Amino acid sequence: MKAAVVGASGYIGGELCRLLLGHPRVVLAQATSNALEGQPLHAAHPNLRAQTDMTFSRHDQIVPCDVLFLATPHCVTGLHMPEWENLAPRIIDLTADFRLQSPAEYERYYGVAHPNPELIASFVPGIPEIHRDRLRAATRIAVPGCMANAGILALHPLSDEGLVAGEVVIDGHAGSSGSGGKPNPASHHPDRSGTMRVFKATEHRHEAEISQACGVPVRMTATAVEAVRGVQVVCHVSLSRRLGERDAWAVYRKYYGDEPFVRLVKRRTGLYQLPEPKILSGTNYCDVGFALAADGRHLVAIAALDNLVKGGAGNAVQCLNISCGWDEREGLRFPGLHPI
Repeated sequence: MKAAVVGASGYIGGELCRLLLGHPRVVLAQATSNALEGQPLHAAHPNLRAQTDMTFSRHDQIVPCDVLFLATPHCVTGLHMPEWENLAPRIIDLTADFRLQSPAEYERYYGVAHPNPELIASFVPGIPEIHRDRLRAATRIAVPGCMANAGILALHPLSDEGLVAGEVVIDGHAGSSGSGGKPNPASHHPDRSGTMRVFKATEHRHEAEISQACGVPVRMTATAVEAVRGVQVVCHVSLSRRLGERDAWAVYRKYYGDEPFVRLVKRRTGLYQLPEPKILSGTNYCDVGFALAADGRHLVAIAALDNLVKGGAGNAVQCLNISCGWDEREGLRFPGLHPI
């Protein structure tokens, strides 16, 4: 299968190239970047040195392929979808443009009207743990955002079992790579280094995705932390009925006991008692855990993942594997490193 990556010079695009170059069933045929046209992929992604002699091509030089991955900036995919949709029978979008089913919600959170609202319904949400059956026949897939995916995986078992009472409050922590590859004042090293900066106290974009997927009202705050990769979400949930520790374990095991890329983490001793993003760098795992209040009426659900892999490129490849009928672990078996 031939694949092309549009917007391959960014961090997500680089991870897509890395994963596809190592995929046993996929040939990376093209990688585009208007700014780096003609330069080798390792000009933007030094880890790909000696892995390929491919050079970047322009977006308008894409030739037909079997699957097109879109890693362009938000609000770009929607504009160009009419020209891109004819280039491949499968399109996997990693931007925000087709994640939200409501054009009004899209405009509220992204500040512009959706350019092609009539296409939204044709995209299947790229959440294998919820939409695996739909993904098997999908030709258009919208991969969720990084903190959104972590929040959804933390909350889905509880919301699906009717255990969430009222509004969920989420505190999200994100490494600097979540801001993308283009420098901005907030990423300038003297200002970024050592920070724990709340950069979105209310109305974070991902709360709309989490609420849509889980069917519960969500409030989310996001904080930039001293890390390059990694996302951790801490979700405060008031429960509709009292749960014991075994009850909560049973709920999470019911949903994730057989999932290839969700691991349940809750230890009584040691350093890694709850999900920790650091040990997930480069992997397609999302670790999920919880802490239950003594009264059994309040649960704190915690999830961690690599924002560039399970929070982006790896999740996209997992969705491709499912849509093609392959083992969904193909090309995604890296277990991570420790110490790191």
